Amino acid sequence: MEWGAWKSNANENKLSPGQIHTIPGLPEETHIAYQDLTRHHNWPPQTSTGRGGGPPKPGDQPPWVPLIEGSIALMFNTCDDLEHPFINYLENQIGIPVWGVGPLFSDKYWASIKSNTFIHDLQIRNPKNLTYEKEDQVKQWLDSKSQGSVLYVAFGSELSPTNEELKQLASALEEIAYPFIWVIQNRLNLSENEEKSEGFFGLDDKIGERGLIIQGWAPQLLILSHKSIGGFLSHCGWNSTVEAIGLGVPILAWPNRGDQIYNAKLVVNYLKIGYLALPSGSPEMVKIDLLNGIEKVISDEGIRKRAGILRAKLEQDFPASLEGALDKLKKK
Repeated sequence: MEWGAWKSNANENKLSPGQIHTIPGLPEETHIAYQDLTRHHNWPPQTSTGRGGGPPKPGDQPPWVPLIEGSIALMFNTCDDLEHPFINYLENQIGIPVWGVGPLFSDKYWASIKSNTFIHDLQIRNPKNLTYEKEDQVKQWLDSKSQGSVLYVAFGSELSPTNEELKQLASALEEIAYPFIWVIQNRLNLSENEEKSEGFFGLDDKIGERGLIIQGWAPQLLILSHKSIGGFLSHCGWNSTVEAIGLGVPILAWPNRGDQIYNAKLVVNYLKIGYLALPSGSPEMVKIDLLNGIEKVISDEGIRKRAGILRAKLEQDFPASLEGALDKLKKK
């Protein structure tokens, strides 16, 4: 989908408020809207490889295109169950085979899905400052909550919403009736004085046992695989997105930049297993949008059912889909 946006040169200079831009060859529901290209400002800086530097401009191409010159095929960390039309579209555009060989997770991840048990992150990876004791504390808290009732909030390690948006999020979390886990990777969003006087935007002393705020790294796979989780408020980085999809967790999408925007469209518009966190795009509506979105993502049985069906598909098709792609490569 990202390639389609670059190819079509859809940018804010060609779209007006309320307008959409469909991309020939891609599903109509994955159109590019004016709002998609104007409300996100956290574009990565330009690098020596040409990566980053703002949204796509007319005549630009994705920075990875020069890197594939001479390649006989491409493999991506995705699969037909998630992105069949997009894989076909890219193959037609670049003229070489494109295969989905993912989602690429460890055997223990897939074994957990098949056995419907929670995952210990430390058995799969070794995040900073994460211990078995911390995992056990998080699990005990989750065990005390009702099935499908907990909202998980995490925005990855690189970027987060603005300070003002985070304050609105904190206010929304204070008002909702649902329990929640909020992972704050980087507390530099607050000044030292604000940290001492307000804690996490004033939530620390108000939420009691209904909320769990985690500083730094959290056992995300354990959290997403727990039966009490009802929804995931996410920036829609690809790793977090496929982790949630593989575990059947509906997503409330709050993308910041780049591929996150298109991942959110995949989740919300095409797979229909989530909602946009800020559909209005208005700074004045952030809290109201969040309150509405949280309620919908937790209570909508339709998206929960679709997320469960997709989880079952991935469980059945992987690693057969990966083996099929590798067999094609051997014959190439």
